[in-house]
Amino acid sequence: MISRRLSTLLLLGLVSSAWAAPLGAAQVISVGDGDTLTVMDAGRRVTVRLACIDAPETAQRPWGMEARSALQALTPVGSTVILRGSKKDRYGRTLAEVIRGGSNVNLALVRDGRAFVYRQYLSGCERNAYLGAEGQAEKTRRGVWSVPGGVTRPWEWRKSGSNSSARRSGETSSTRPGAGRYRCKEIGSWDRAQELLRQGHRYLDGDGDGEACESLK
Repeated sequence: MISRRLSTLLLLGLVSSAWAAPLGAAQVISVGDGDTLTVMDAGRRVTVRLACIDAPETAQRPWGMEARSALQALTPVGSTVILRGSKKDRYGRTLAEVIRGGSNVNLALVRDGRAFVYRQYLSGCERNAYLGAEGQAEKTRRGVWSVPGGVTRPWEWRKSGSNSSARRSGETSSTRPGAGRYRCKEIGSWDRAQELLRQGHRYLDGDGDGEACESLK
């Protein structure tokens, strides 16, 4: 006969998890952005980076702030969560799937179009579940997928801003004058404009709403 505790773990999908980390309840004390929160765990303050997903950066308006709001709604300050995972990233944050009320928060963010599957760091999570959730979000054009092909991936966004001088000026090597700048009227189609935006041509999004060359619609 399966014990009540084991039944609960099976329901949450924790027994088969590749993370195989000890389970413990933690209390949410703050939400940093769309994939980072801070909890109090056994009297220790722990910064948690949600594993296997990557949410838009807060500077990627409005997508980053929408991702943060979604995480705040799923894990309100004061709520109790279970962390599944104990690995550390290079910044010392705990990498974990966050479970609240029997639901996988990481997976919910992907399903709702608030985050992308972080394929490069998907080890430890249920790959098919995450990719399936992302496929459904794209099919229904939720959140980051409301733009055909999805908005600029956050890892690409960070890479394009890796040069400090480019960050200060708001430009990257691909967006400076004389380095292949495009004008909306010359691009030809709205879809092509969104593709260029994802490639780093952020100047095409003059109002910062995550959409390039609205005039082409």
